[in-house]
Amino acid sequence: MDERTKAIPALLTAIFLAASCAPPADKATLPNARHDLVFDSLAGTWDEGVPLGNGIVGALIWKKGDALRLSLDRADLWDLRPVPEFSRPEFRFDWVRGQVLKKDYGPVHEMGDVPYDRDPAPTKIPAAALEFDIGAFGPVESVRLSVRDALCEVIWESGPRLLAFVHATEPVGWFRFEGLPGPLAPRVVPPAYAAEVPPGDADRNALTGKTLAALGYPAPEIAGGDASIRYHQEGWGGMSYDVAVEWTSPAAGTLVGAWSASSAYPDWDGQGPGFVSPSSYAPHSVAEALGRSLAADISSHKTWWKEYWSRSTLRLPDPVLEKQWYLETYKFGAASRRGAPPITLQAVWTADDGNLPPWKGDFHNDLNTQLSYWPCYSGNRLEDGLAFLDWLWAIKPRNEDYTRRYFGIEGLNVPGVATLDGSPMGGWIQYSLGPTVSAWLAHHFDLHWKFSRDRDFLERRAYPYLKGVAGFLDGLAERRPDGKRKLPLSSSPEIHDNRLEAWFTETTNFDLALIRWLYGAASEMAAELGLEEEAGRWRRILDEWPDLALDPDDGRLLVAPGHPLEASHRHFSHLMAIHPLGLVDPSGGEADRRTIRAALHELDRLHPDWWCGYSYSWLGNLAARAMDGAKAAWALRVFAECFCLPNSFHVNGDQCRKGHSQFTYRPFTLEGNFAFAAAVQEMLLQSHADVVRVFPAVPAYWDDIAFDSLRARGAFLVSAEKRGGSVRKVEVTAEKGGLLRLEAPFREASYAISGVGKDRVRVEGRRLEAEMRPGETLVLKAR
Repeated sequence: MDERTKAIPALLTAIFLAASCAPPADKATLPNARHDLVFDSLAGTWDEGVPLGNGIVGALIWKKGDALRLSLDRADLWDLRPVPEFSRPEFRFDWVRGQVLKKDYGPVHEMGDVPYDRDPAPTKIPAAALEFDIGAFGPVESVRLSVRDALCEVIWESGPRLLAFVHATEPVGWFRFEGLPGPLAPRVVPPAYAAEVPPGDADRNALTGKTLAALGYPAPEIAGGDASIRYHQEGWGGMSYDVAVEWTSPAAGTLVGAWSASSAYPDWDGQGPGFVSPSSYAPHSVAEALGRSLAADISSHKTWWKEYWSRSTLRLPDPVLEKQWYLETYKFGAASRRGAPPITLQAVWTADDGNLPPWKGDFHNDLNTQLSYWPCYSGNRLEDGLAFLDWLWAIKPRNEDYTRRYFGIEGLNVPGVATLDGSPMGGWIQYSLGPTVSAWLAHHFDLHWKFSRDRDFLERRAYPYLKGVAGFLDGLAERRPDGKRKLPLSSSPEIHDNRLEAWFTETTNFDLALIRWLYGAASEMAAELGLEEEAGRWRRILDEWPDLALDPDDGRLLVAPGHPLEASHRHFSHLMAIHPLGLVDPSGGEADRRTIRAALHELDRLHPDWWCGYSYSWLGNLAARAMDGAKAAWALRVFAECFCLPNSFHVNGDQCRKGHSQFTYRPFTLEGNFAFAAAVQEMLLQSHADVVRVFPAVPAYWDDIAFDSLRARGAFLVSAEKRGGSVRKVEVTAEKGGLLRLEAPFREASYAISGVGKDRVRVEGRRLEAEMRPGETLVLKAR
């Protein structure tokens, strides 16, 4: 082991710096130094730490006291104790409806809402922390995260250097210190399961008022040798986890080591729950990593990230938005991976302050999980996005059981607030137990199908999932006096919070948009598969639902019939029909355009007083759909500058305190980050209306733009370049072949076409249609 480690090239640090400092290019290129996180000191709080991860394990690098601290996490570490109230006879949608109609809502609140705040679990939990005593090192000269290579380097003025990373595909993290003034060794710090949290930290981010000590875990087992530490922690119900770290000093002033974390659940037989790859015991993972060597792991790690960045890149004239997009795309690669759980509120960066993580670090399916996976489709990162769909498919049997128990109906619905294994957690039950949660989740199955054109996925996953949701909503619906369908109770996240008036007896536009989208999509899928009888059934049901509720004066979307949006609100649930569903779209004609203008004007009129950061990201997407590039760019810049910490983490509240929101708190959640990336992509490329549009929503003053390999529906990969205010080139590669419909973005009608036979290309005005073969590339160049 020592000899292999001694062979690590002394040039590793130089290689790192060379990769980080590559000069900016004129075209959309791999990320470079201007996209990196660079600081002149280590962060003093966990939520500002440098984030590293690979979907299954993660770390945050920061400073606590005189120690450099690595906050370690693993995505499948959960306390899964059930909510007691959900085993009672009252756990039924019919009972809730009866209480709502009687206006006796106190018992419902006690059953569904109170347990989430009262009990510390179920909840996501952290792994541990590694600390290194750096008190003698003195001031830091620089801290850099290379976004290109996912490597973090810390340099002290007195000479020591640290290189740290989480391997791209292995459940291990590495650290390497050079230039040490004396002996150094890590120590493992368990989470504060038995410690009191200092009063000043108690309410910083937790929101629940609960500390980790409330979980009641036994004392851990910690064993160590001269160059290793093993930490074992028993959790709830037989669950346990392990953290291991080993290190060596191959040369004077050098320390090299690796760490890992593993989980064990008694019912999973070490194989994981179906969406998690088998968990290698942490000490074994560390031993295997040391056997490969640091140099070998750096090489394979950088190879993975090089391929990741090759999937799509871009260049924008706004350096703030460009850098933020690269940081969001980096975090997506660090947080979502097949074989690991999907992105939770904080993914693999669970709070390290002694408190439960913000909102228990759960799967919030009334907005957060959905927004987190928006960018993977047009961003051409479908494989990483499948982590979400794999999880939804794996928990489907449990969700079907939940649907039978709570709604009394066969079919498929999903808790709006869920644990790792898909069980309900409660909270505001209008949304945590809402009737259309699975419809919004089904939208992601449809997106994957349309962007990939993977017919096997359509047949085996997408259509069966939508069919289960459609069957459930068919059984749940009842008839209005006019014969149209309605939900027995409806809501619109999170209008009126968890009060009685948050329930509507008429179907809200949020629920109705999802239902109308669902039956339309199910019909299309069934027809694609040749299931004409089923397609006809879904079309008939769609026709039995009413149209969306619009204001009679200006045509704007209401919350529900007779219920306009009355005040500023963070959640644009009533606008789902515009984005992401696209039921109301500029391509639909003047009536739709009028509705969109009125909807966005209403958001302006009511002001952003009670918006969160993700509201600005969502507004960026909405404005892009409205072809308003200036508004989209403004909203995204506000998000990047005022709702993110220096390490780019979205923290919900206005950190600028410039009136962008009256929320000024800072609980970290990721959905706003990833919705930002999706909005930038929406500005550059749209394909939701069966036509590929290049640069559809960029500000008029954006003269120089480029992007490579963004993905359009139909499995088309698109690259484009705009210079000096004019589009110079567009390339479209057909992965699967088929009919491409493209709106040519050139100012002049004259442009050259190559790559596809003229007999398969038709041009009428600005509209181009091409019958493309698999692997073929169509090239359009301005003359």
